[in-house]
Amino acid sequence: MAPNQPQQKNFSYLPKIMNGGLAGIIGVSCVFPIDLVKTRLQNQTVGKNGEVQYKGIADCARQTWRAGGASNFAKFKGMYSGSGVNILLITPEKAIKLVANDFFRHKLAKDGEKQLSVGRGMLAGGLAGMFQITVTTPMELLKIQMQDQGRTLQPGQKKLSATELTMKIIKENGIAGLYKGLSSTLARDVTFSVIYFPLFAYLDSLAPRKSDGSGDAVFYGSFLAGLVSGASSSFTVTPLDVIKTRMQTINKGANEVVYKNIPDAFVQILKNEGPQALFKGAACRMMVMAPLFGIAQTVYYIGVAESILGLKKSAHV
Repeated sequence: MAPNQPQQKNFSYLPKIMNGGLAGIIGVSCVFPIDLVKTRLQNQTVGKNGEVQYKGIADCARQTWRAGGASNFAKFKGMYSGSGVNILLITPEKAIKLVANDFFRHKLAKDGEKQLSVGRGMLAGGLAGMFQITVTTPMELLKIQMQDQGRTLQPGQKKLSATELTMKIIKENGIAGLYKGLSSTLARDVTFSVIYFPLFAYLDSLAPRKSDGSGDAVFYGSFLAGLVSGASSSFTVTPLDVIKTRMQTINKGANEVVYKNIPDAFVQILKNEGPQALFKGAACRMMVMAPLFGIAQTVYYIGVAESILGLKKSAHV
């Protein structure tokens, strides 16, 4: 994505995959507790008398912390409920997303072109979003069930581990059960990628360049570009994220609705809860996605894998 470098012919997969996986692990580890709060806020519905379990982000965070256990360690561990499966699967997920975008930008760039057009940048981002859902859908499904157990679990019920939950879903619904909510995940992630990647490329191109002659932006330039792009894109697709979260929630609480598809979910949420319900957790989502992509994009661009493998770092289009 560096504006001062010509298109390079070679595309090295291994270092990009390694950088993408490392970027995902570091990013998710930093923002997971906020994502946990976001999931519980989005799954919360209004009762018959207008009662709600959580009054807002701070109240949800407080209740989640207190429900974690007696000790501070148990409470801290509770804030990372479901993080194991997310951190495990975020490696291939982020690798696919970041590497696929780079790959399609590489293929769509014309010889000597320094910056892709907006249209081709959106196409590259959309294709990257389509590729990532093979991993994202089961990862998100399992993560949401793990995160939501603290909200729907009845007294005396045992929390299921990620492995137990996976086996339960496969036993009851087969492998296809892990892809519940595929259409809503596709809608959210493709839309997000179509907005995020071209916006990031543009903002990153405005940042000061490194003095090492690589043509890459300085690290804080990539971080800020990821931060702004992640916040803007995540806010825009929040309604799709709310729908996806609810459609992927298997264990419903009392009075919670089961949705047939995306249009049905959209109509029922609007009818029963109003337009504001489609933006539940928007602030939380921005708080998650902005630093997640800021951190991930910076780690990805630093080129740790190239240093380990002794390879020359390639420029981005």
